[in-house]
Amino acid sequence: MSGRGRLALCAFAATLLAAGSMLPLVDPTAWIVQAAFLLAVQSGVGALARRVPLPRLLIVTVQFLVTLVLLTVMFARGQALIGFLPGPEAVQRLADLLTAGADDVGRYAIPAPATDGIRLMLVGGVLLIGLAVDTLAVTFRSAAPAGLPLLALYSVAAGLSGGAGRLWFLLAAAGYLLLLLAEGRDRISQWGRVFGGTGRSPNGLAAGFDMSGGRPLAPVRTGRRIGALALGIALAVPTSALNGGWLAGTGSGSGKGGGGGTISAVNPLVSLQNDLNQPENREVMSYRTNSGSPQDFYLRILALDQFTGSEWRPSRRSLQDVPKRLPNPDGLAADVAVTEIRSNISASRSYQQTYLPLPYPATEIKIGGHWRYERAGRTLVGDRGQTTRGAQYGVSSLVVQPTADQLAAAGPASAAMRREYTQVPGSLPKVVKETAEQVTKGAGNNYERAVKLQNFFALDGRFSYDTSVTSGTGSAAIGRFLKAKRGFCVHFSFTMAAMARTLGIPARVAVGFTPGTAQSDGSMSVGLRDAHAWPELYFEGIGWTRFEPTPTRGSAPEYTLPDAPTGGSANPSRPQASASAVPSAAPSASDSCPPQLRRQGECGSSTAPGAAAPKDPGTPVGTVVWAVLAALLVLALLLLPLFWRVRVRTRRLNSSSAGRTPSDATARTLAAWREITDTAWDHGIGPDDSLTPRKAAARVVRLGRLDTDEAAAVHRVAGAVEQVLYAPQPRAATGLSEDVQTVRNGLRASADRFARIRAVVAPRSAVRVIWAASEGWSALIGRWAARWRRLPPWPSRQRG
Repeated sequence: MSGRGRLALCAFAATLLAAGSMLPLVDPTAWIVQAAFLLAVQSGVGALARRVPLPRLLIVTVQFLVTLVLLTVMFARGQALIGFLPGPEAVQRLADLLTAGADDVGRYAIPAPATDGIRLMLVGGVLLIGLAVDTLAVTFRSAAPAGLPLLALYSVAAGLSGGAGRLWFLLAAAGYLLLLLAEGRDRISQWGRVFGGTGRSPNGLAAGFDMSGGRPLAPVRTGRRIGALALGIALAVPTSALNGGWLAGTGSGSGKGGGGGTISAVNPLVSLQNDLNQPENREVMSYRTNSGSPQDFYLRILALDQFTGSEWRPSRRSLQDVPKRLPNPDGLAADVAVTEIRSNISASRSYQQTYLPLPYPATEIKIGGHWRYERAGRTLVGDRGQTTRGAQYGVSSLVVQPTADQLAAAGPASAAMRREYTQVPGSLPKVVKETAEQVTKGAGNNYERAVKLQNFFALDGRFSYDTSVTSGTGSAAIGRFLKAKRGFCVHFSFTMAAMARTLGIPARVAVGFTPGTAQSDGSMSVGLRDAHAWPELYFEGIGWTRFEPTPTRGSAPEYTLPDAPTGGSANPSRPQASASAVPSAAPSASDSCPPQLRRQGECGSSTAPGAAAPKDPGTPVGTVVWAVLAALLVLALLLLPLFWRVRVRTRRLNSSSAGRTPSDATARTLAAWREITDTAWDHGIGPDDSLTPRKAAARVVRLGRLDTDEAAAVHRVAGAVEQVLYAPQPRAATGLSEDVQTVRNGLRASADRFARIRAVVAPRSAVRVIWAASEGWSALIGRWAARWRRLPPWPSRQRG
């Protein structure tokens, strides 16, 4: 196979292996088949253009135009000229699909559905990367820079999925190393014959009788070792420092001790809207609690406390080991009534994220695994790949019960608190502050202002709850929401928090789950549709306090209602121990529904008892079947070298006892010798094309440490090879199959256990399959090139 043909095949394989890292991003994954087919066509067009030959820039131009035609046929055939030419309408269609794909990426969580827009982005991206790799590695004969587009393809997948995984990195790196190896092989082959290496001949013969002048490559083995070492280092070093996240991003820590590490997270709100719009309210967790007010039992994941103007996001903060008992909540004074409760929480195995859902404020957490603690948000973050999947944990937490008088009398927050939590970007529309001042007009303190803001959204402002509204977390989205008055919890919570900040009230947004639905056995079930976001406002002496501006969702806290109690408990400074070890029954709908929502007739099912409980059905049968099939497929792929080797051995040994013509005798003898050299290769004795059959036989005897009988069998077959190759009249030899089996048994007996297992499971001689594929590809390209040459000549045939 020609050097460029080999490079083209390796460039195709490298791009496809790197594209595999995108598979976890989209479900279903059938797009990779389409991308592979179009990539093969693109690569074939480049090979034909180089055979013509065309100037280099013209080759790239032809490949790009063909790629555009392929994308037009697949995604915009109805708008194309004569069904395939990309006219103005087809180009506009592709642009619209790209825009829709970008919107879909921002709307759906991973794995996203394979919409037309997302498929165009994936397939088109793979084709562009493939064109770049083919151009650099094949057209311009420079494989090293081709690693940059391959790295870009893998980096996109890793960035979107929070870490694409070691397997995908290994495959992408292996593709790149294969490309470098092919280029190095091509360069070395131009220096002439190199002796002493493991080579092959075009007809697959080895050990000295190849008459076609094959060129064994001595440095190939060293190159493979260097590549394997580099790949191992590339896998081992990042593993010690990087951890992946799912819902809200990634948390990284230093492991045990020191309180080091930081937390960084991406916006979790895309997943939140996607969860709210799921057709099935699949259970993500269940819990039991002895709380006397389960309607206030919100499970909090994390707090978003930075408003940049384009988004709300969590700050980067240091992590520490989880203390046995968490420190007291910030700002909570001793004269505020609190009740300590106990809860046992069980997360579904289908629910996997980095942050641990907790009631706020938690005081003690009992959980196994690797977790780290972030103090400002009172959040637990998974470390070293730890997630919530199947987690079971117990939590002690406080039910803080401030009175309206205590909230109204709260003093100003500290300067540091105001400086961090009252910042608003300059891009925030003026209407936000103007509306906040208008709504809170007449309020005498921050508590009254906060209640007026909550009632403005939940009661007085005529806002409606709608999960179909496009999610947005920036300044422009807040301005649109105030004008349209339609949105879901994201819009309500972010807008109230921003308005509170413009009034000088420290505010942030919490993301998590509402209490869920009561079950007949006394437990509570939390489903995907219970995902929620709500604002937390800070009051000195009380701390971070929950408010509920979203209508028909959750429940408004008791301290924000008109009949809020003004007295505390008999001894408010001490937590009240609960005498019940089992959860209390959920309140009736009439008791648990806040008065303001009852007046609207909007008492939702999230607080109603006896509602149908969304049960986690576990892993679907279809998923199990596909997983088993995938495992069997992977196992079959791993065993392919073994199957191929058994088939080839059977065919060779059978051929050694068939046929009577001189040509049959030659074929039988060469097949037996080829089986001996391949068996020796499988046991670590690579073939050497620079040796004659007789010297090659002596080398196998010496390195294989064969006894007298096995050595005699090797020399008999070698002598038969010399006879059929060099004698005027080739004579048929007898007993070849028995001699091959004798040599095989001798090699197995002299090898150690690992060598014997590898010779069976991963035979080295299976590389001949790749060589055969390369020769087939070269033959196919040659036939197409021959047909192409029969066409009328081009006006100019200058080489690029």
